[in-house]
Amino acid sequence: MKDVGSKPETRRSARASCVLHAPDHCITRLREANTDKGDALKTARVAGILAAKRTDELIPLCHPLPIYRADIDFELADTSVKVIAIVETIVPTGVEMEALTAASLAALTLYDMLKPHCQPAELRITDTHLEEKKGGKSQFGRALRVAATARVIVLSDTVAAGRKPDTAGRAVEAALQKSGFTEIGYTVIPDEPDQLRAELDAALDAGVALIMTVGGTGVSPRDCTVETVTPYLQQPLPGLMEAARAFGQRRTPYAALSRGVAGYARNNSLIVTCPGSKGGASETLAAIQPALIHLIEVCRPGKPHAGGYQ
Repeated sequence: MKDVGSKPETRRSARASCVLHAPDHCITRLREANTDKGDALKTARVAGILAAKRTDELIPLCHPLPIYRADIDFELADTSVKVIAIVETIVPTGVEMEALTAASLAALTLYDMLKPHCQPAELRITDTHLEEKKGGKSQFGRALRVAATARVIVLSDTVAAGRKPDTAGRAVEAALQKSGFTEIGYTVIPDEPDQLRAELDAALDAGVALIMTVGGTGVSPRDCTVETVTPYLQQPLPGLMEAARAFGQRRTPYAALSRGVAGYARNNSLIVTCPGSKGGASETLAAIQPALIHLIEVCRPGKPHAGGYQ
């Protein structure tokens, strides 16, 4: 099964449908709740809901998901009935298969309850497809539509001294490249406030859209990132790091120890401070990446963007 543990949870929904074709007298039986086995529509509705909740038991590589909503509806025509399934949840992966399974099983239940009343060739299930899905990267963009500049500043005494390679900063750099950032500056400095201030001033003077520091957000005596960055923040965005810490805390008990800060500095540059471990930095970016893209593309300090959130 695919690992979805590094993806943030978002509200997910999917709508799927299929069509059962049947003789007109069978459709009449559906309308009148009159088949030999009982009320076919009510039975099919329950079957579809159960199918949505047990999709992972039917399709081998589907993840088991908590289903928050599963609805089955029917649109009856003269010689057909359209089965519509809607499934919703809040998880790191989509519910398309749950919706498709729900629609299919509901249609199969109708087939089973109508087959005593007609010939097998008169019943057909067609047009099974996904009509719509929402949530995840298809709704909350994780890549810029127009390229923007970025700067990665790694703070580590040991990396700067050449005693170990940098993995966290390079992971952030790679993730930014994948998100559509270009001209990504990269530098490694020791945990020294003066050197960090010099790097920040240079990036801000150049109008870099996103500045990400990596390291120095913990509680050791040499960790100076938070104290150095905070005076630069003209419009703090505490929610970004709250989201990052909440995301990380579900994966490691040490995420709460990060004191990271974020916000807008001069020239509308966005500064985000990440932990110094590869896992911590990657999880921070995974948690806030859709928000970062949104901030870079459409938000400016003190100027709410038109149209509201997508």
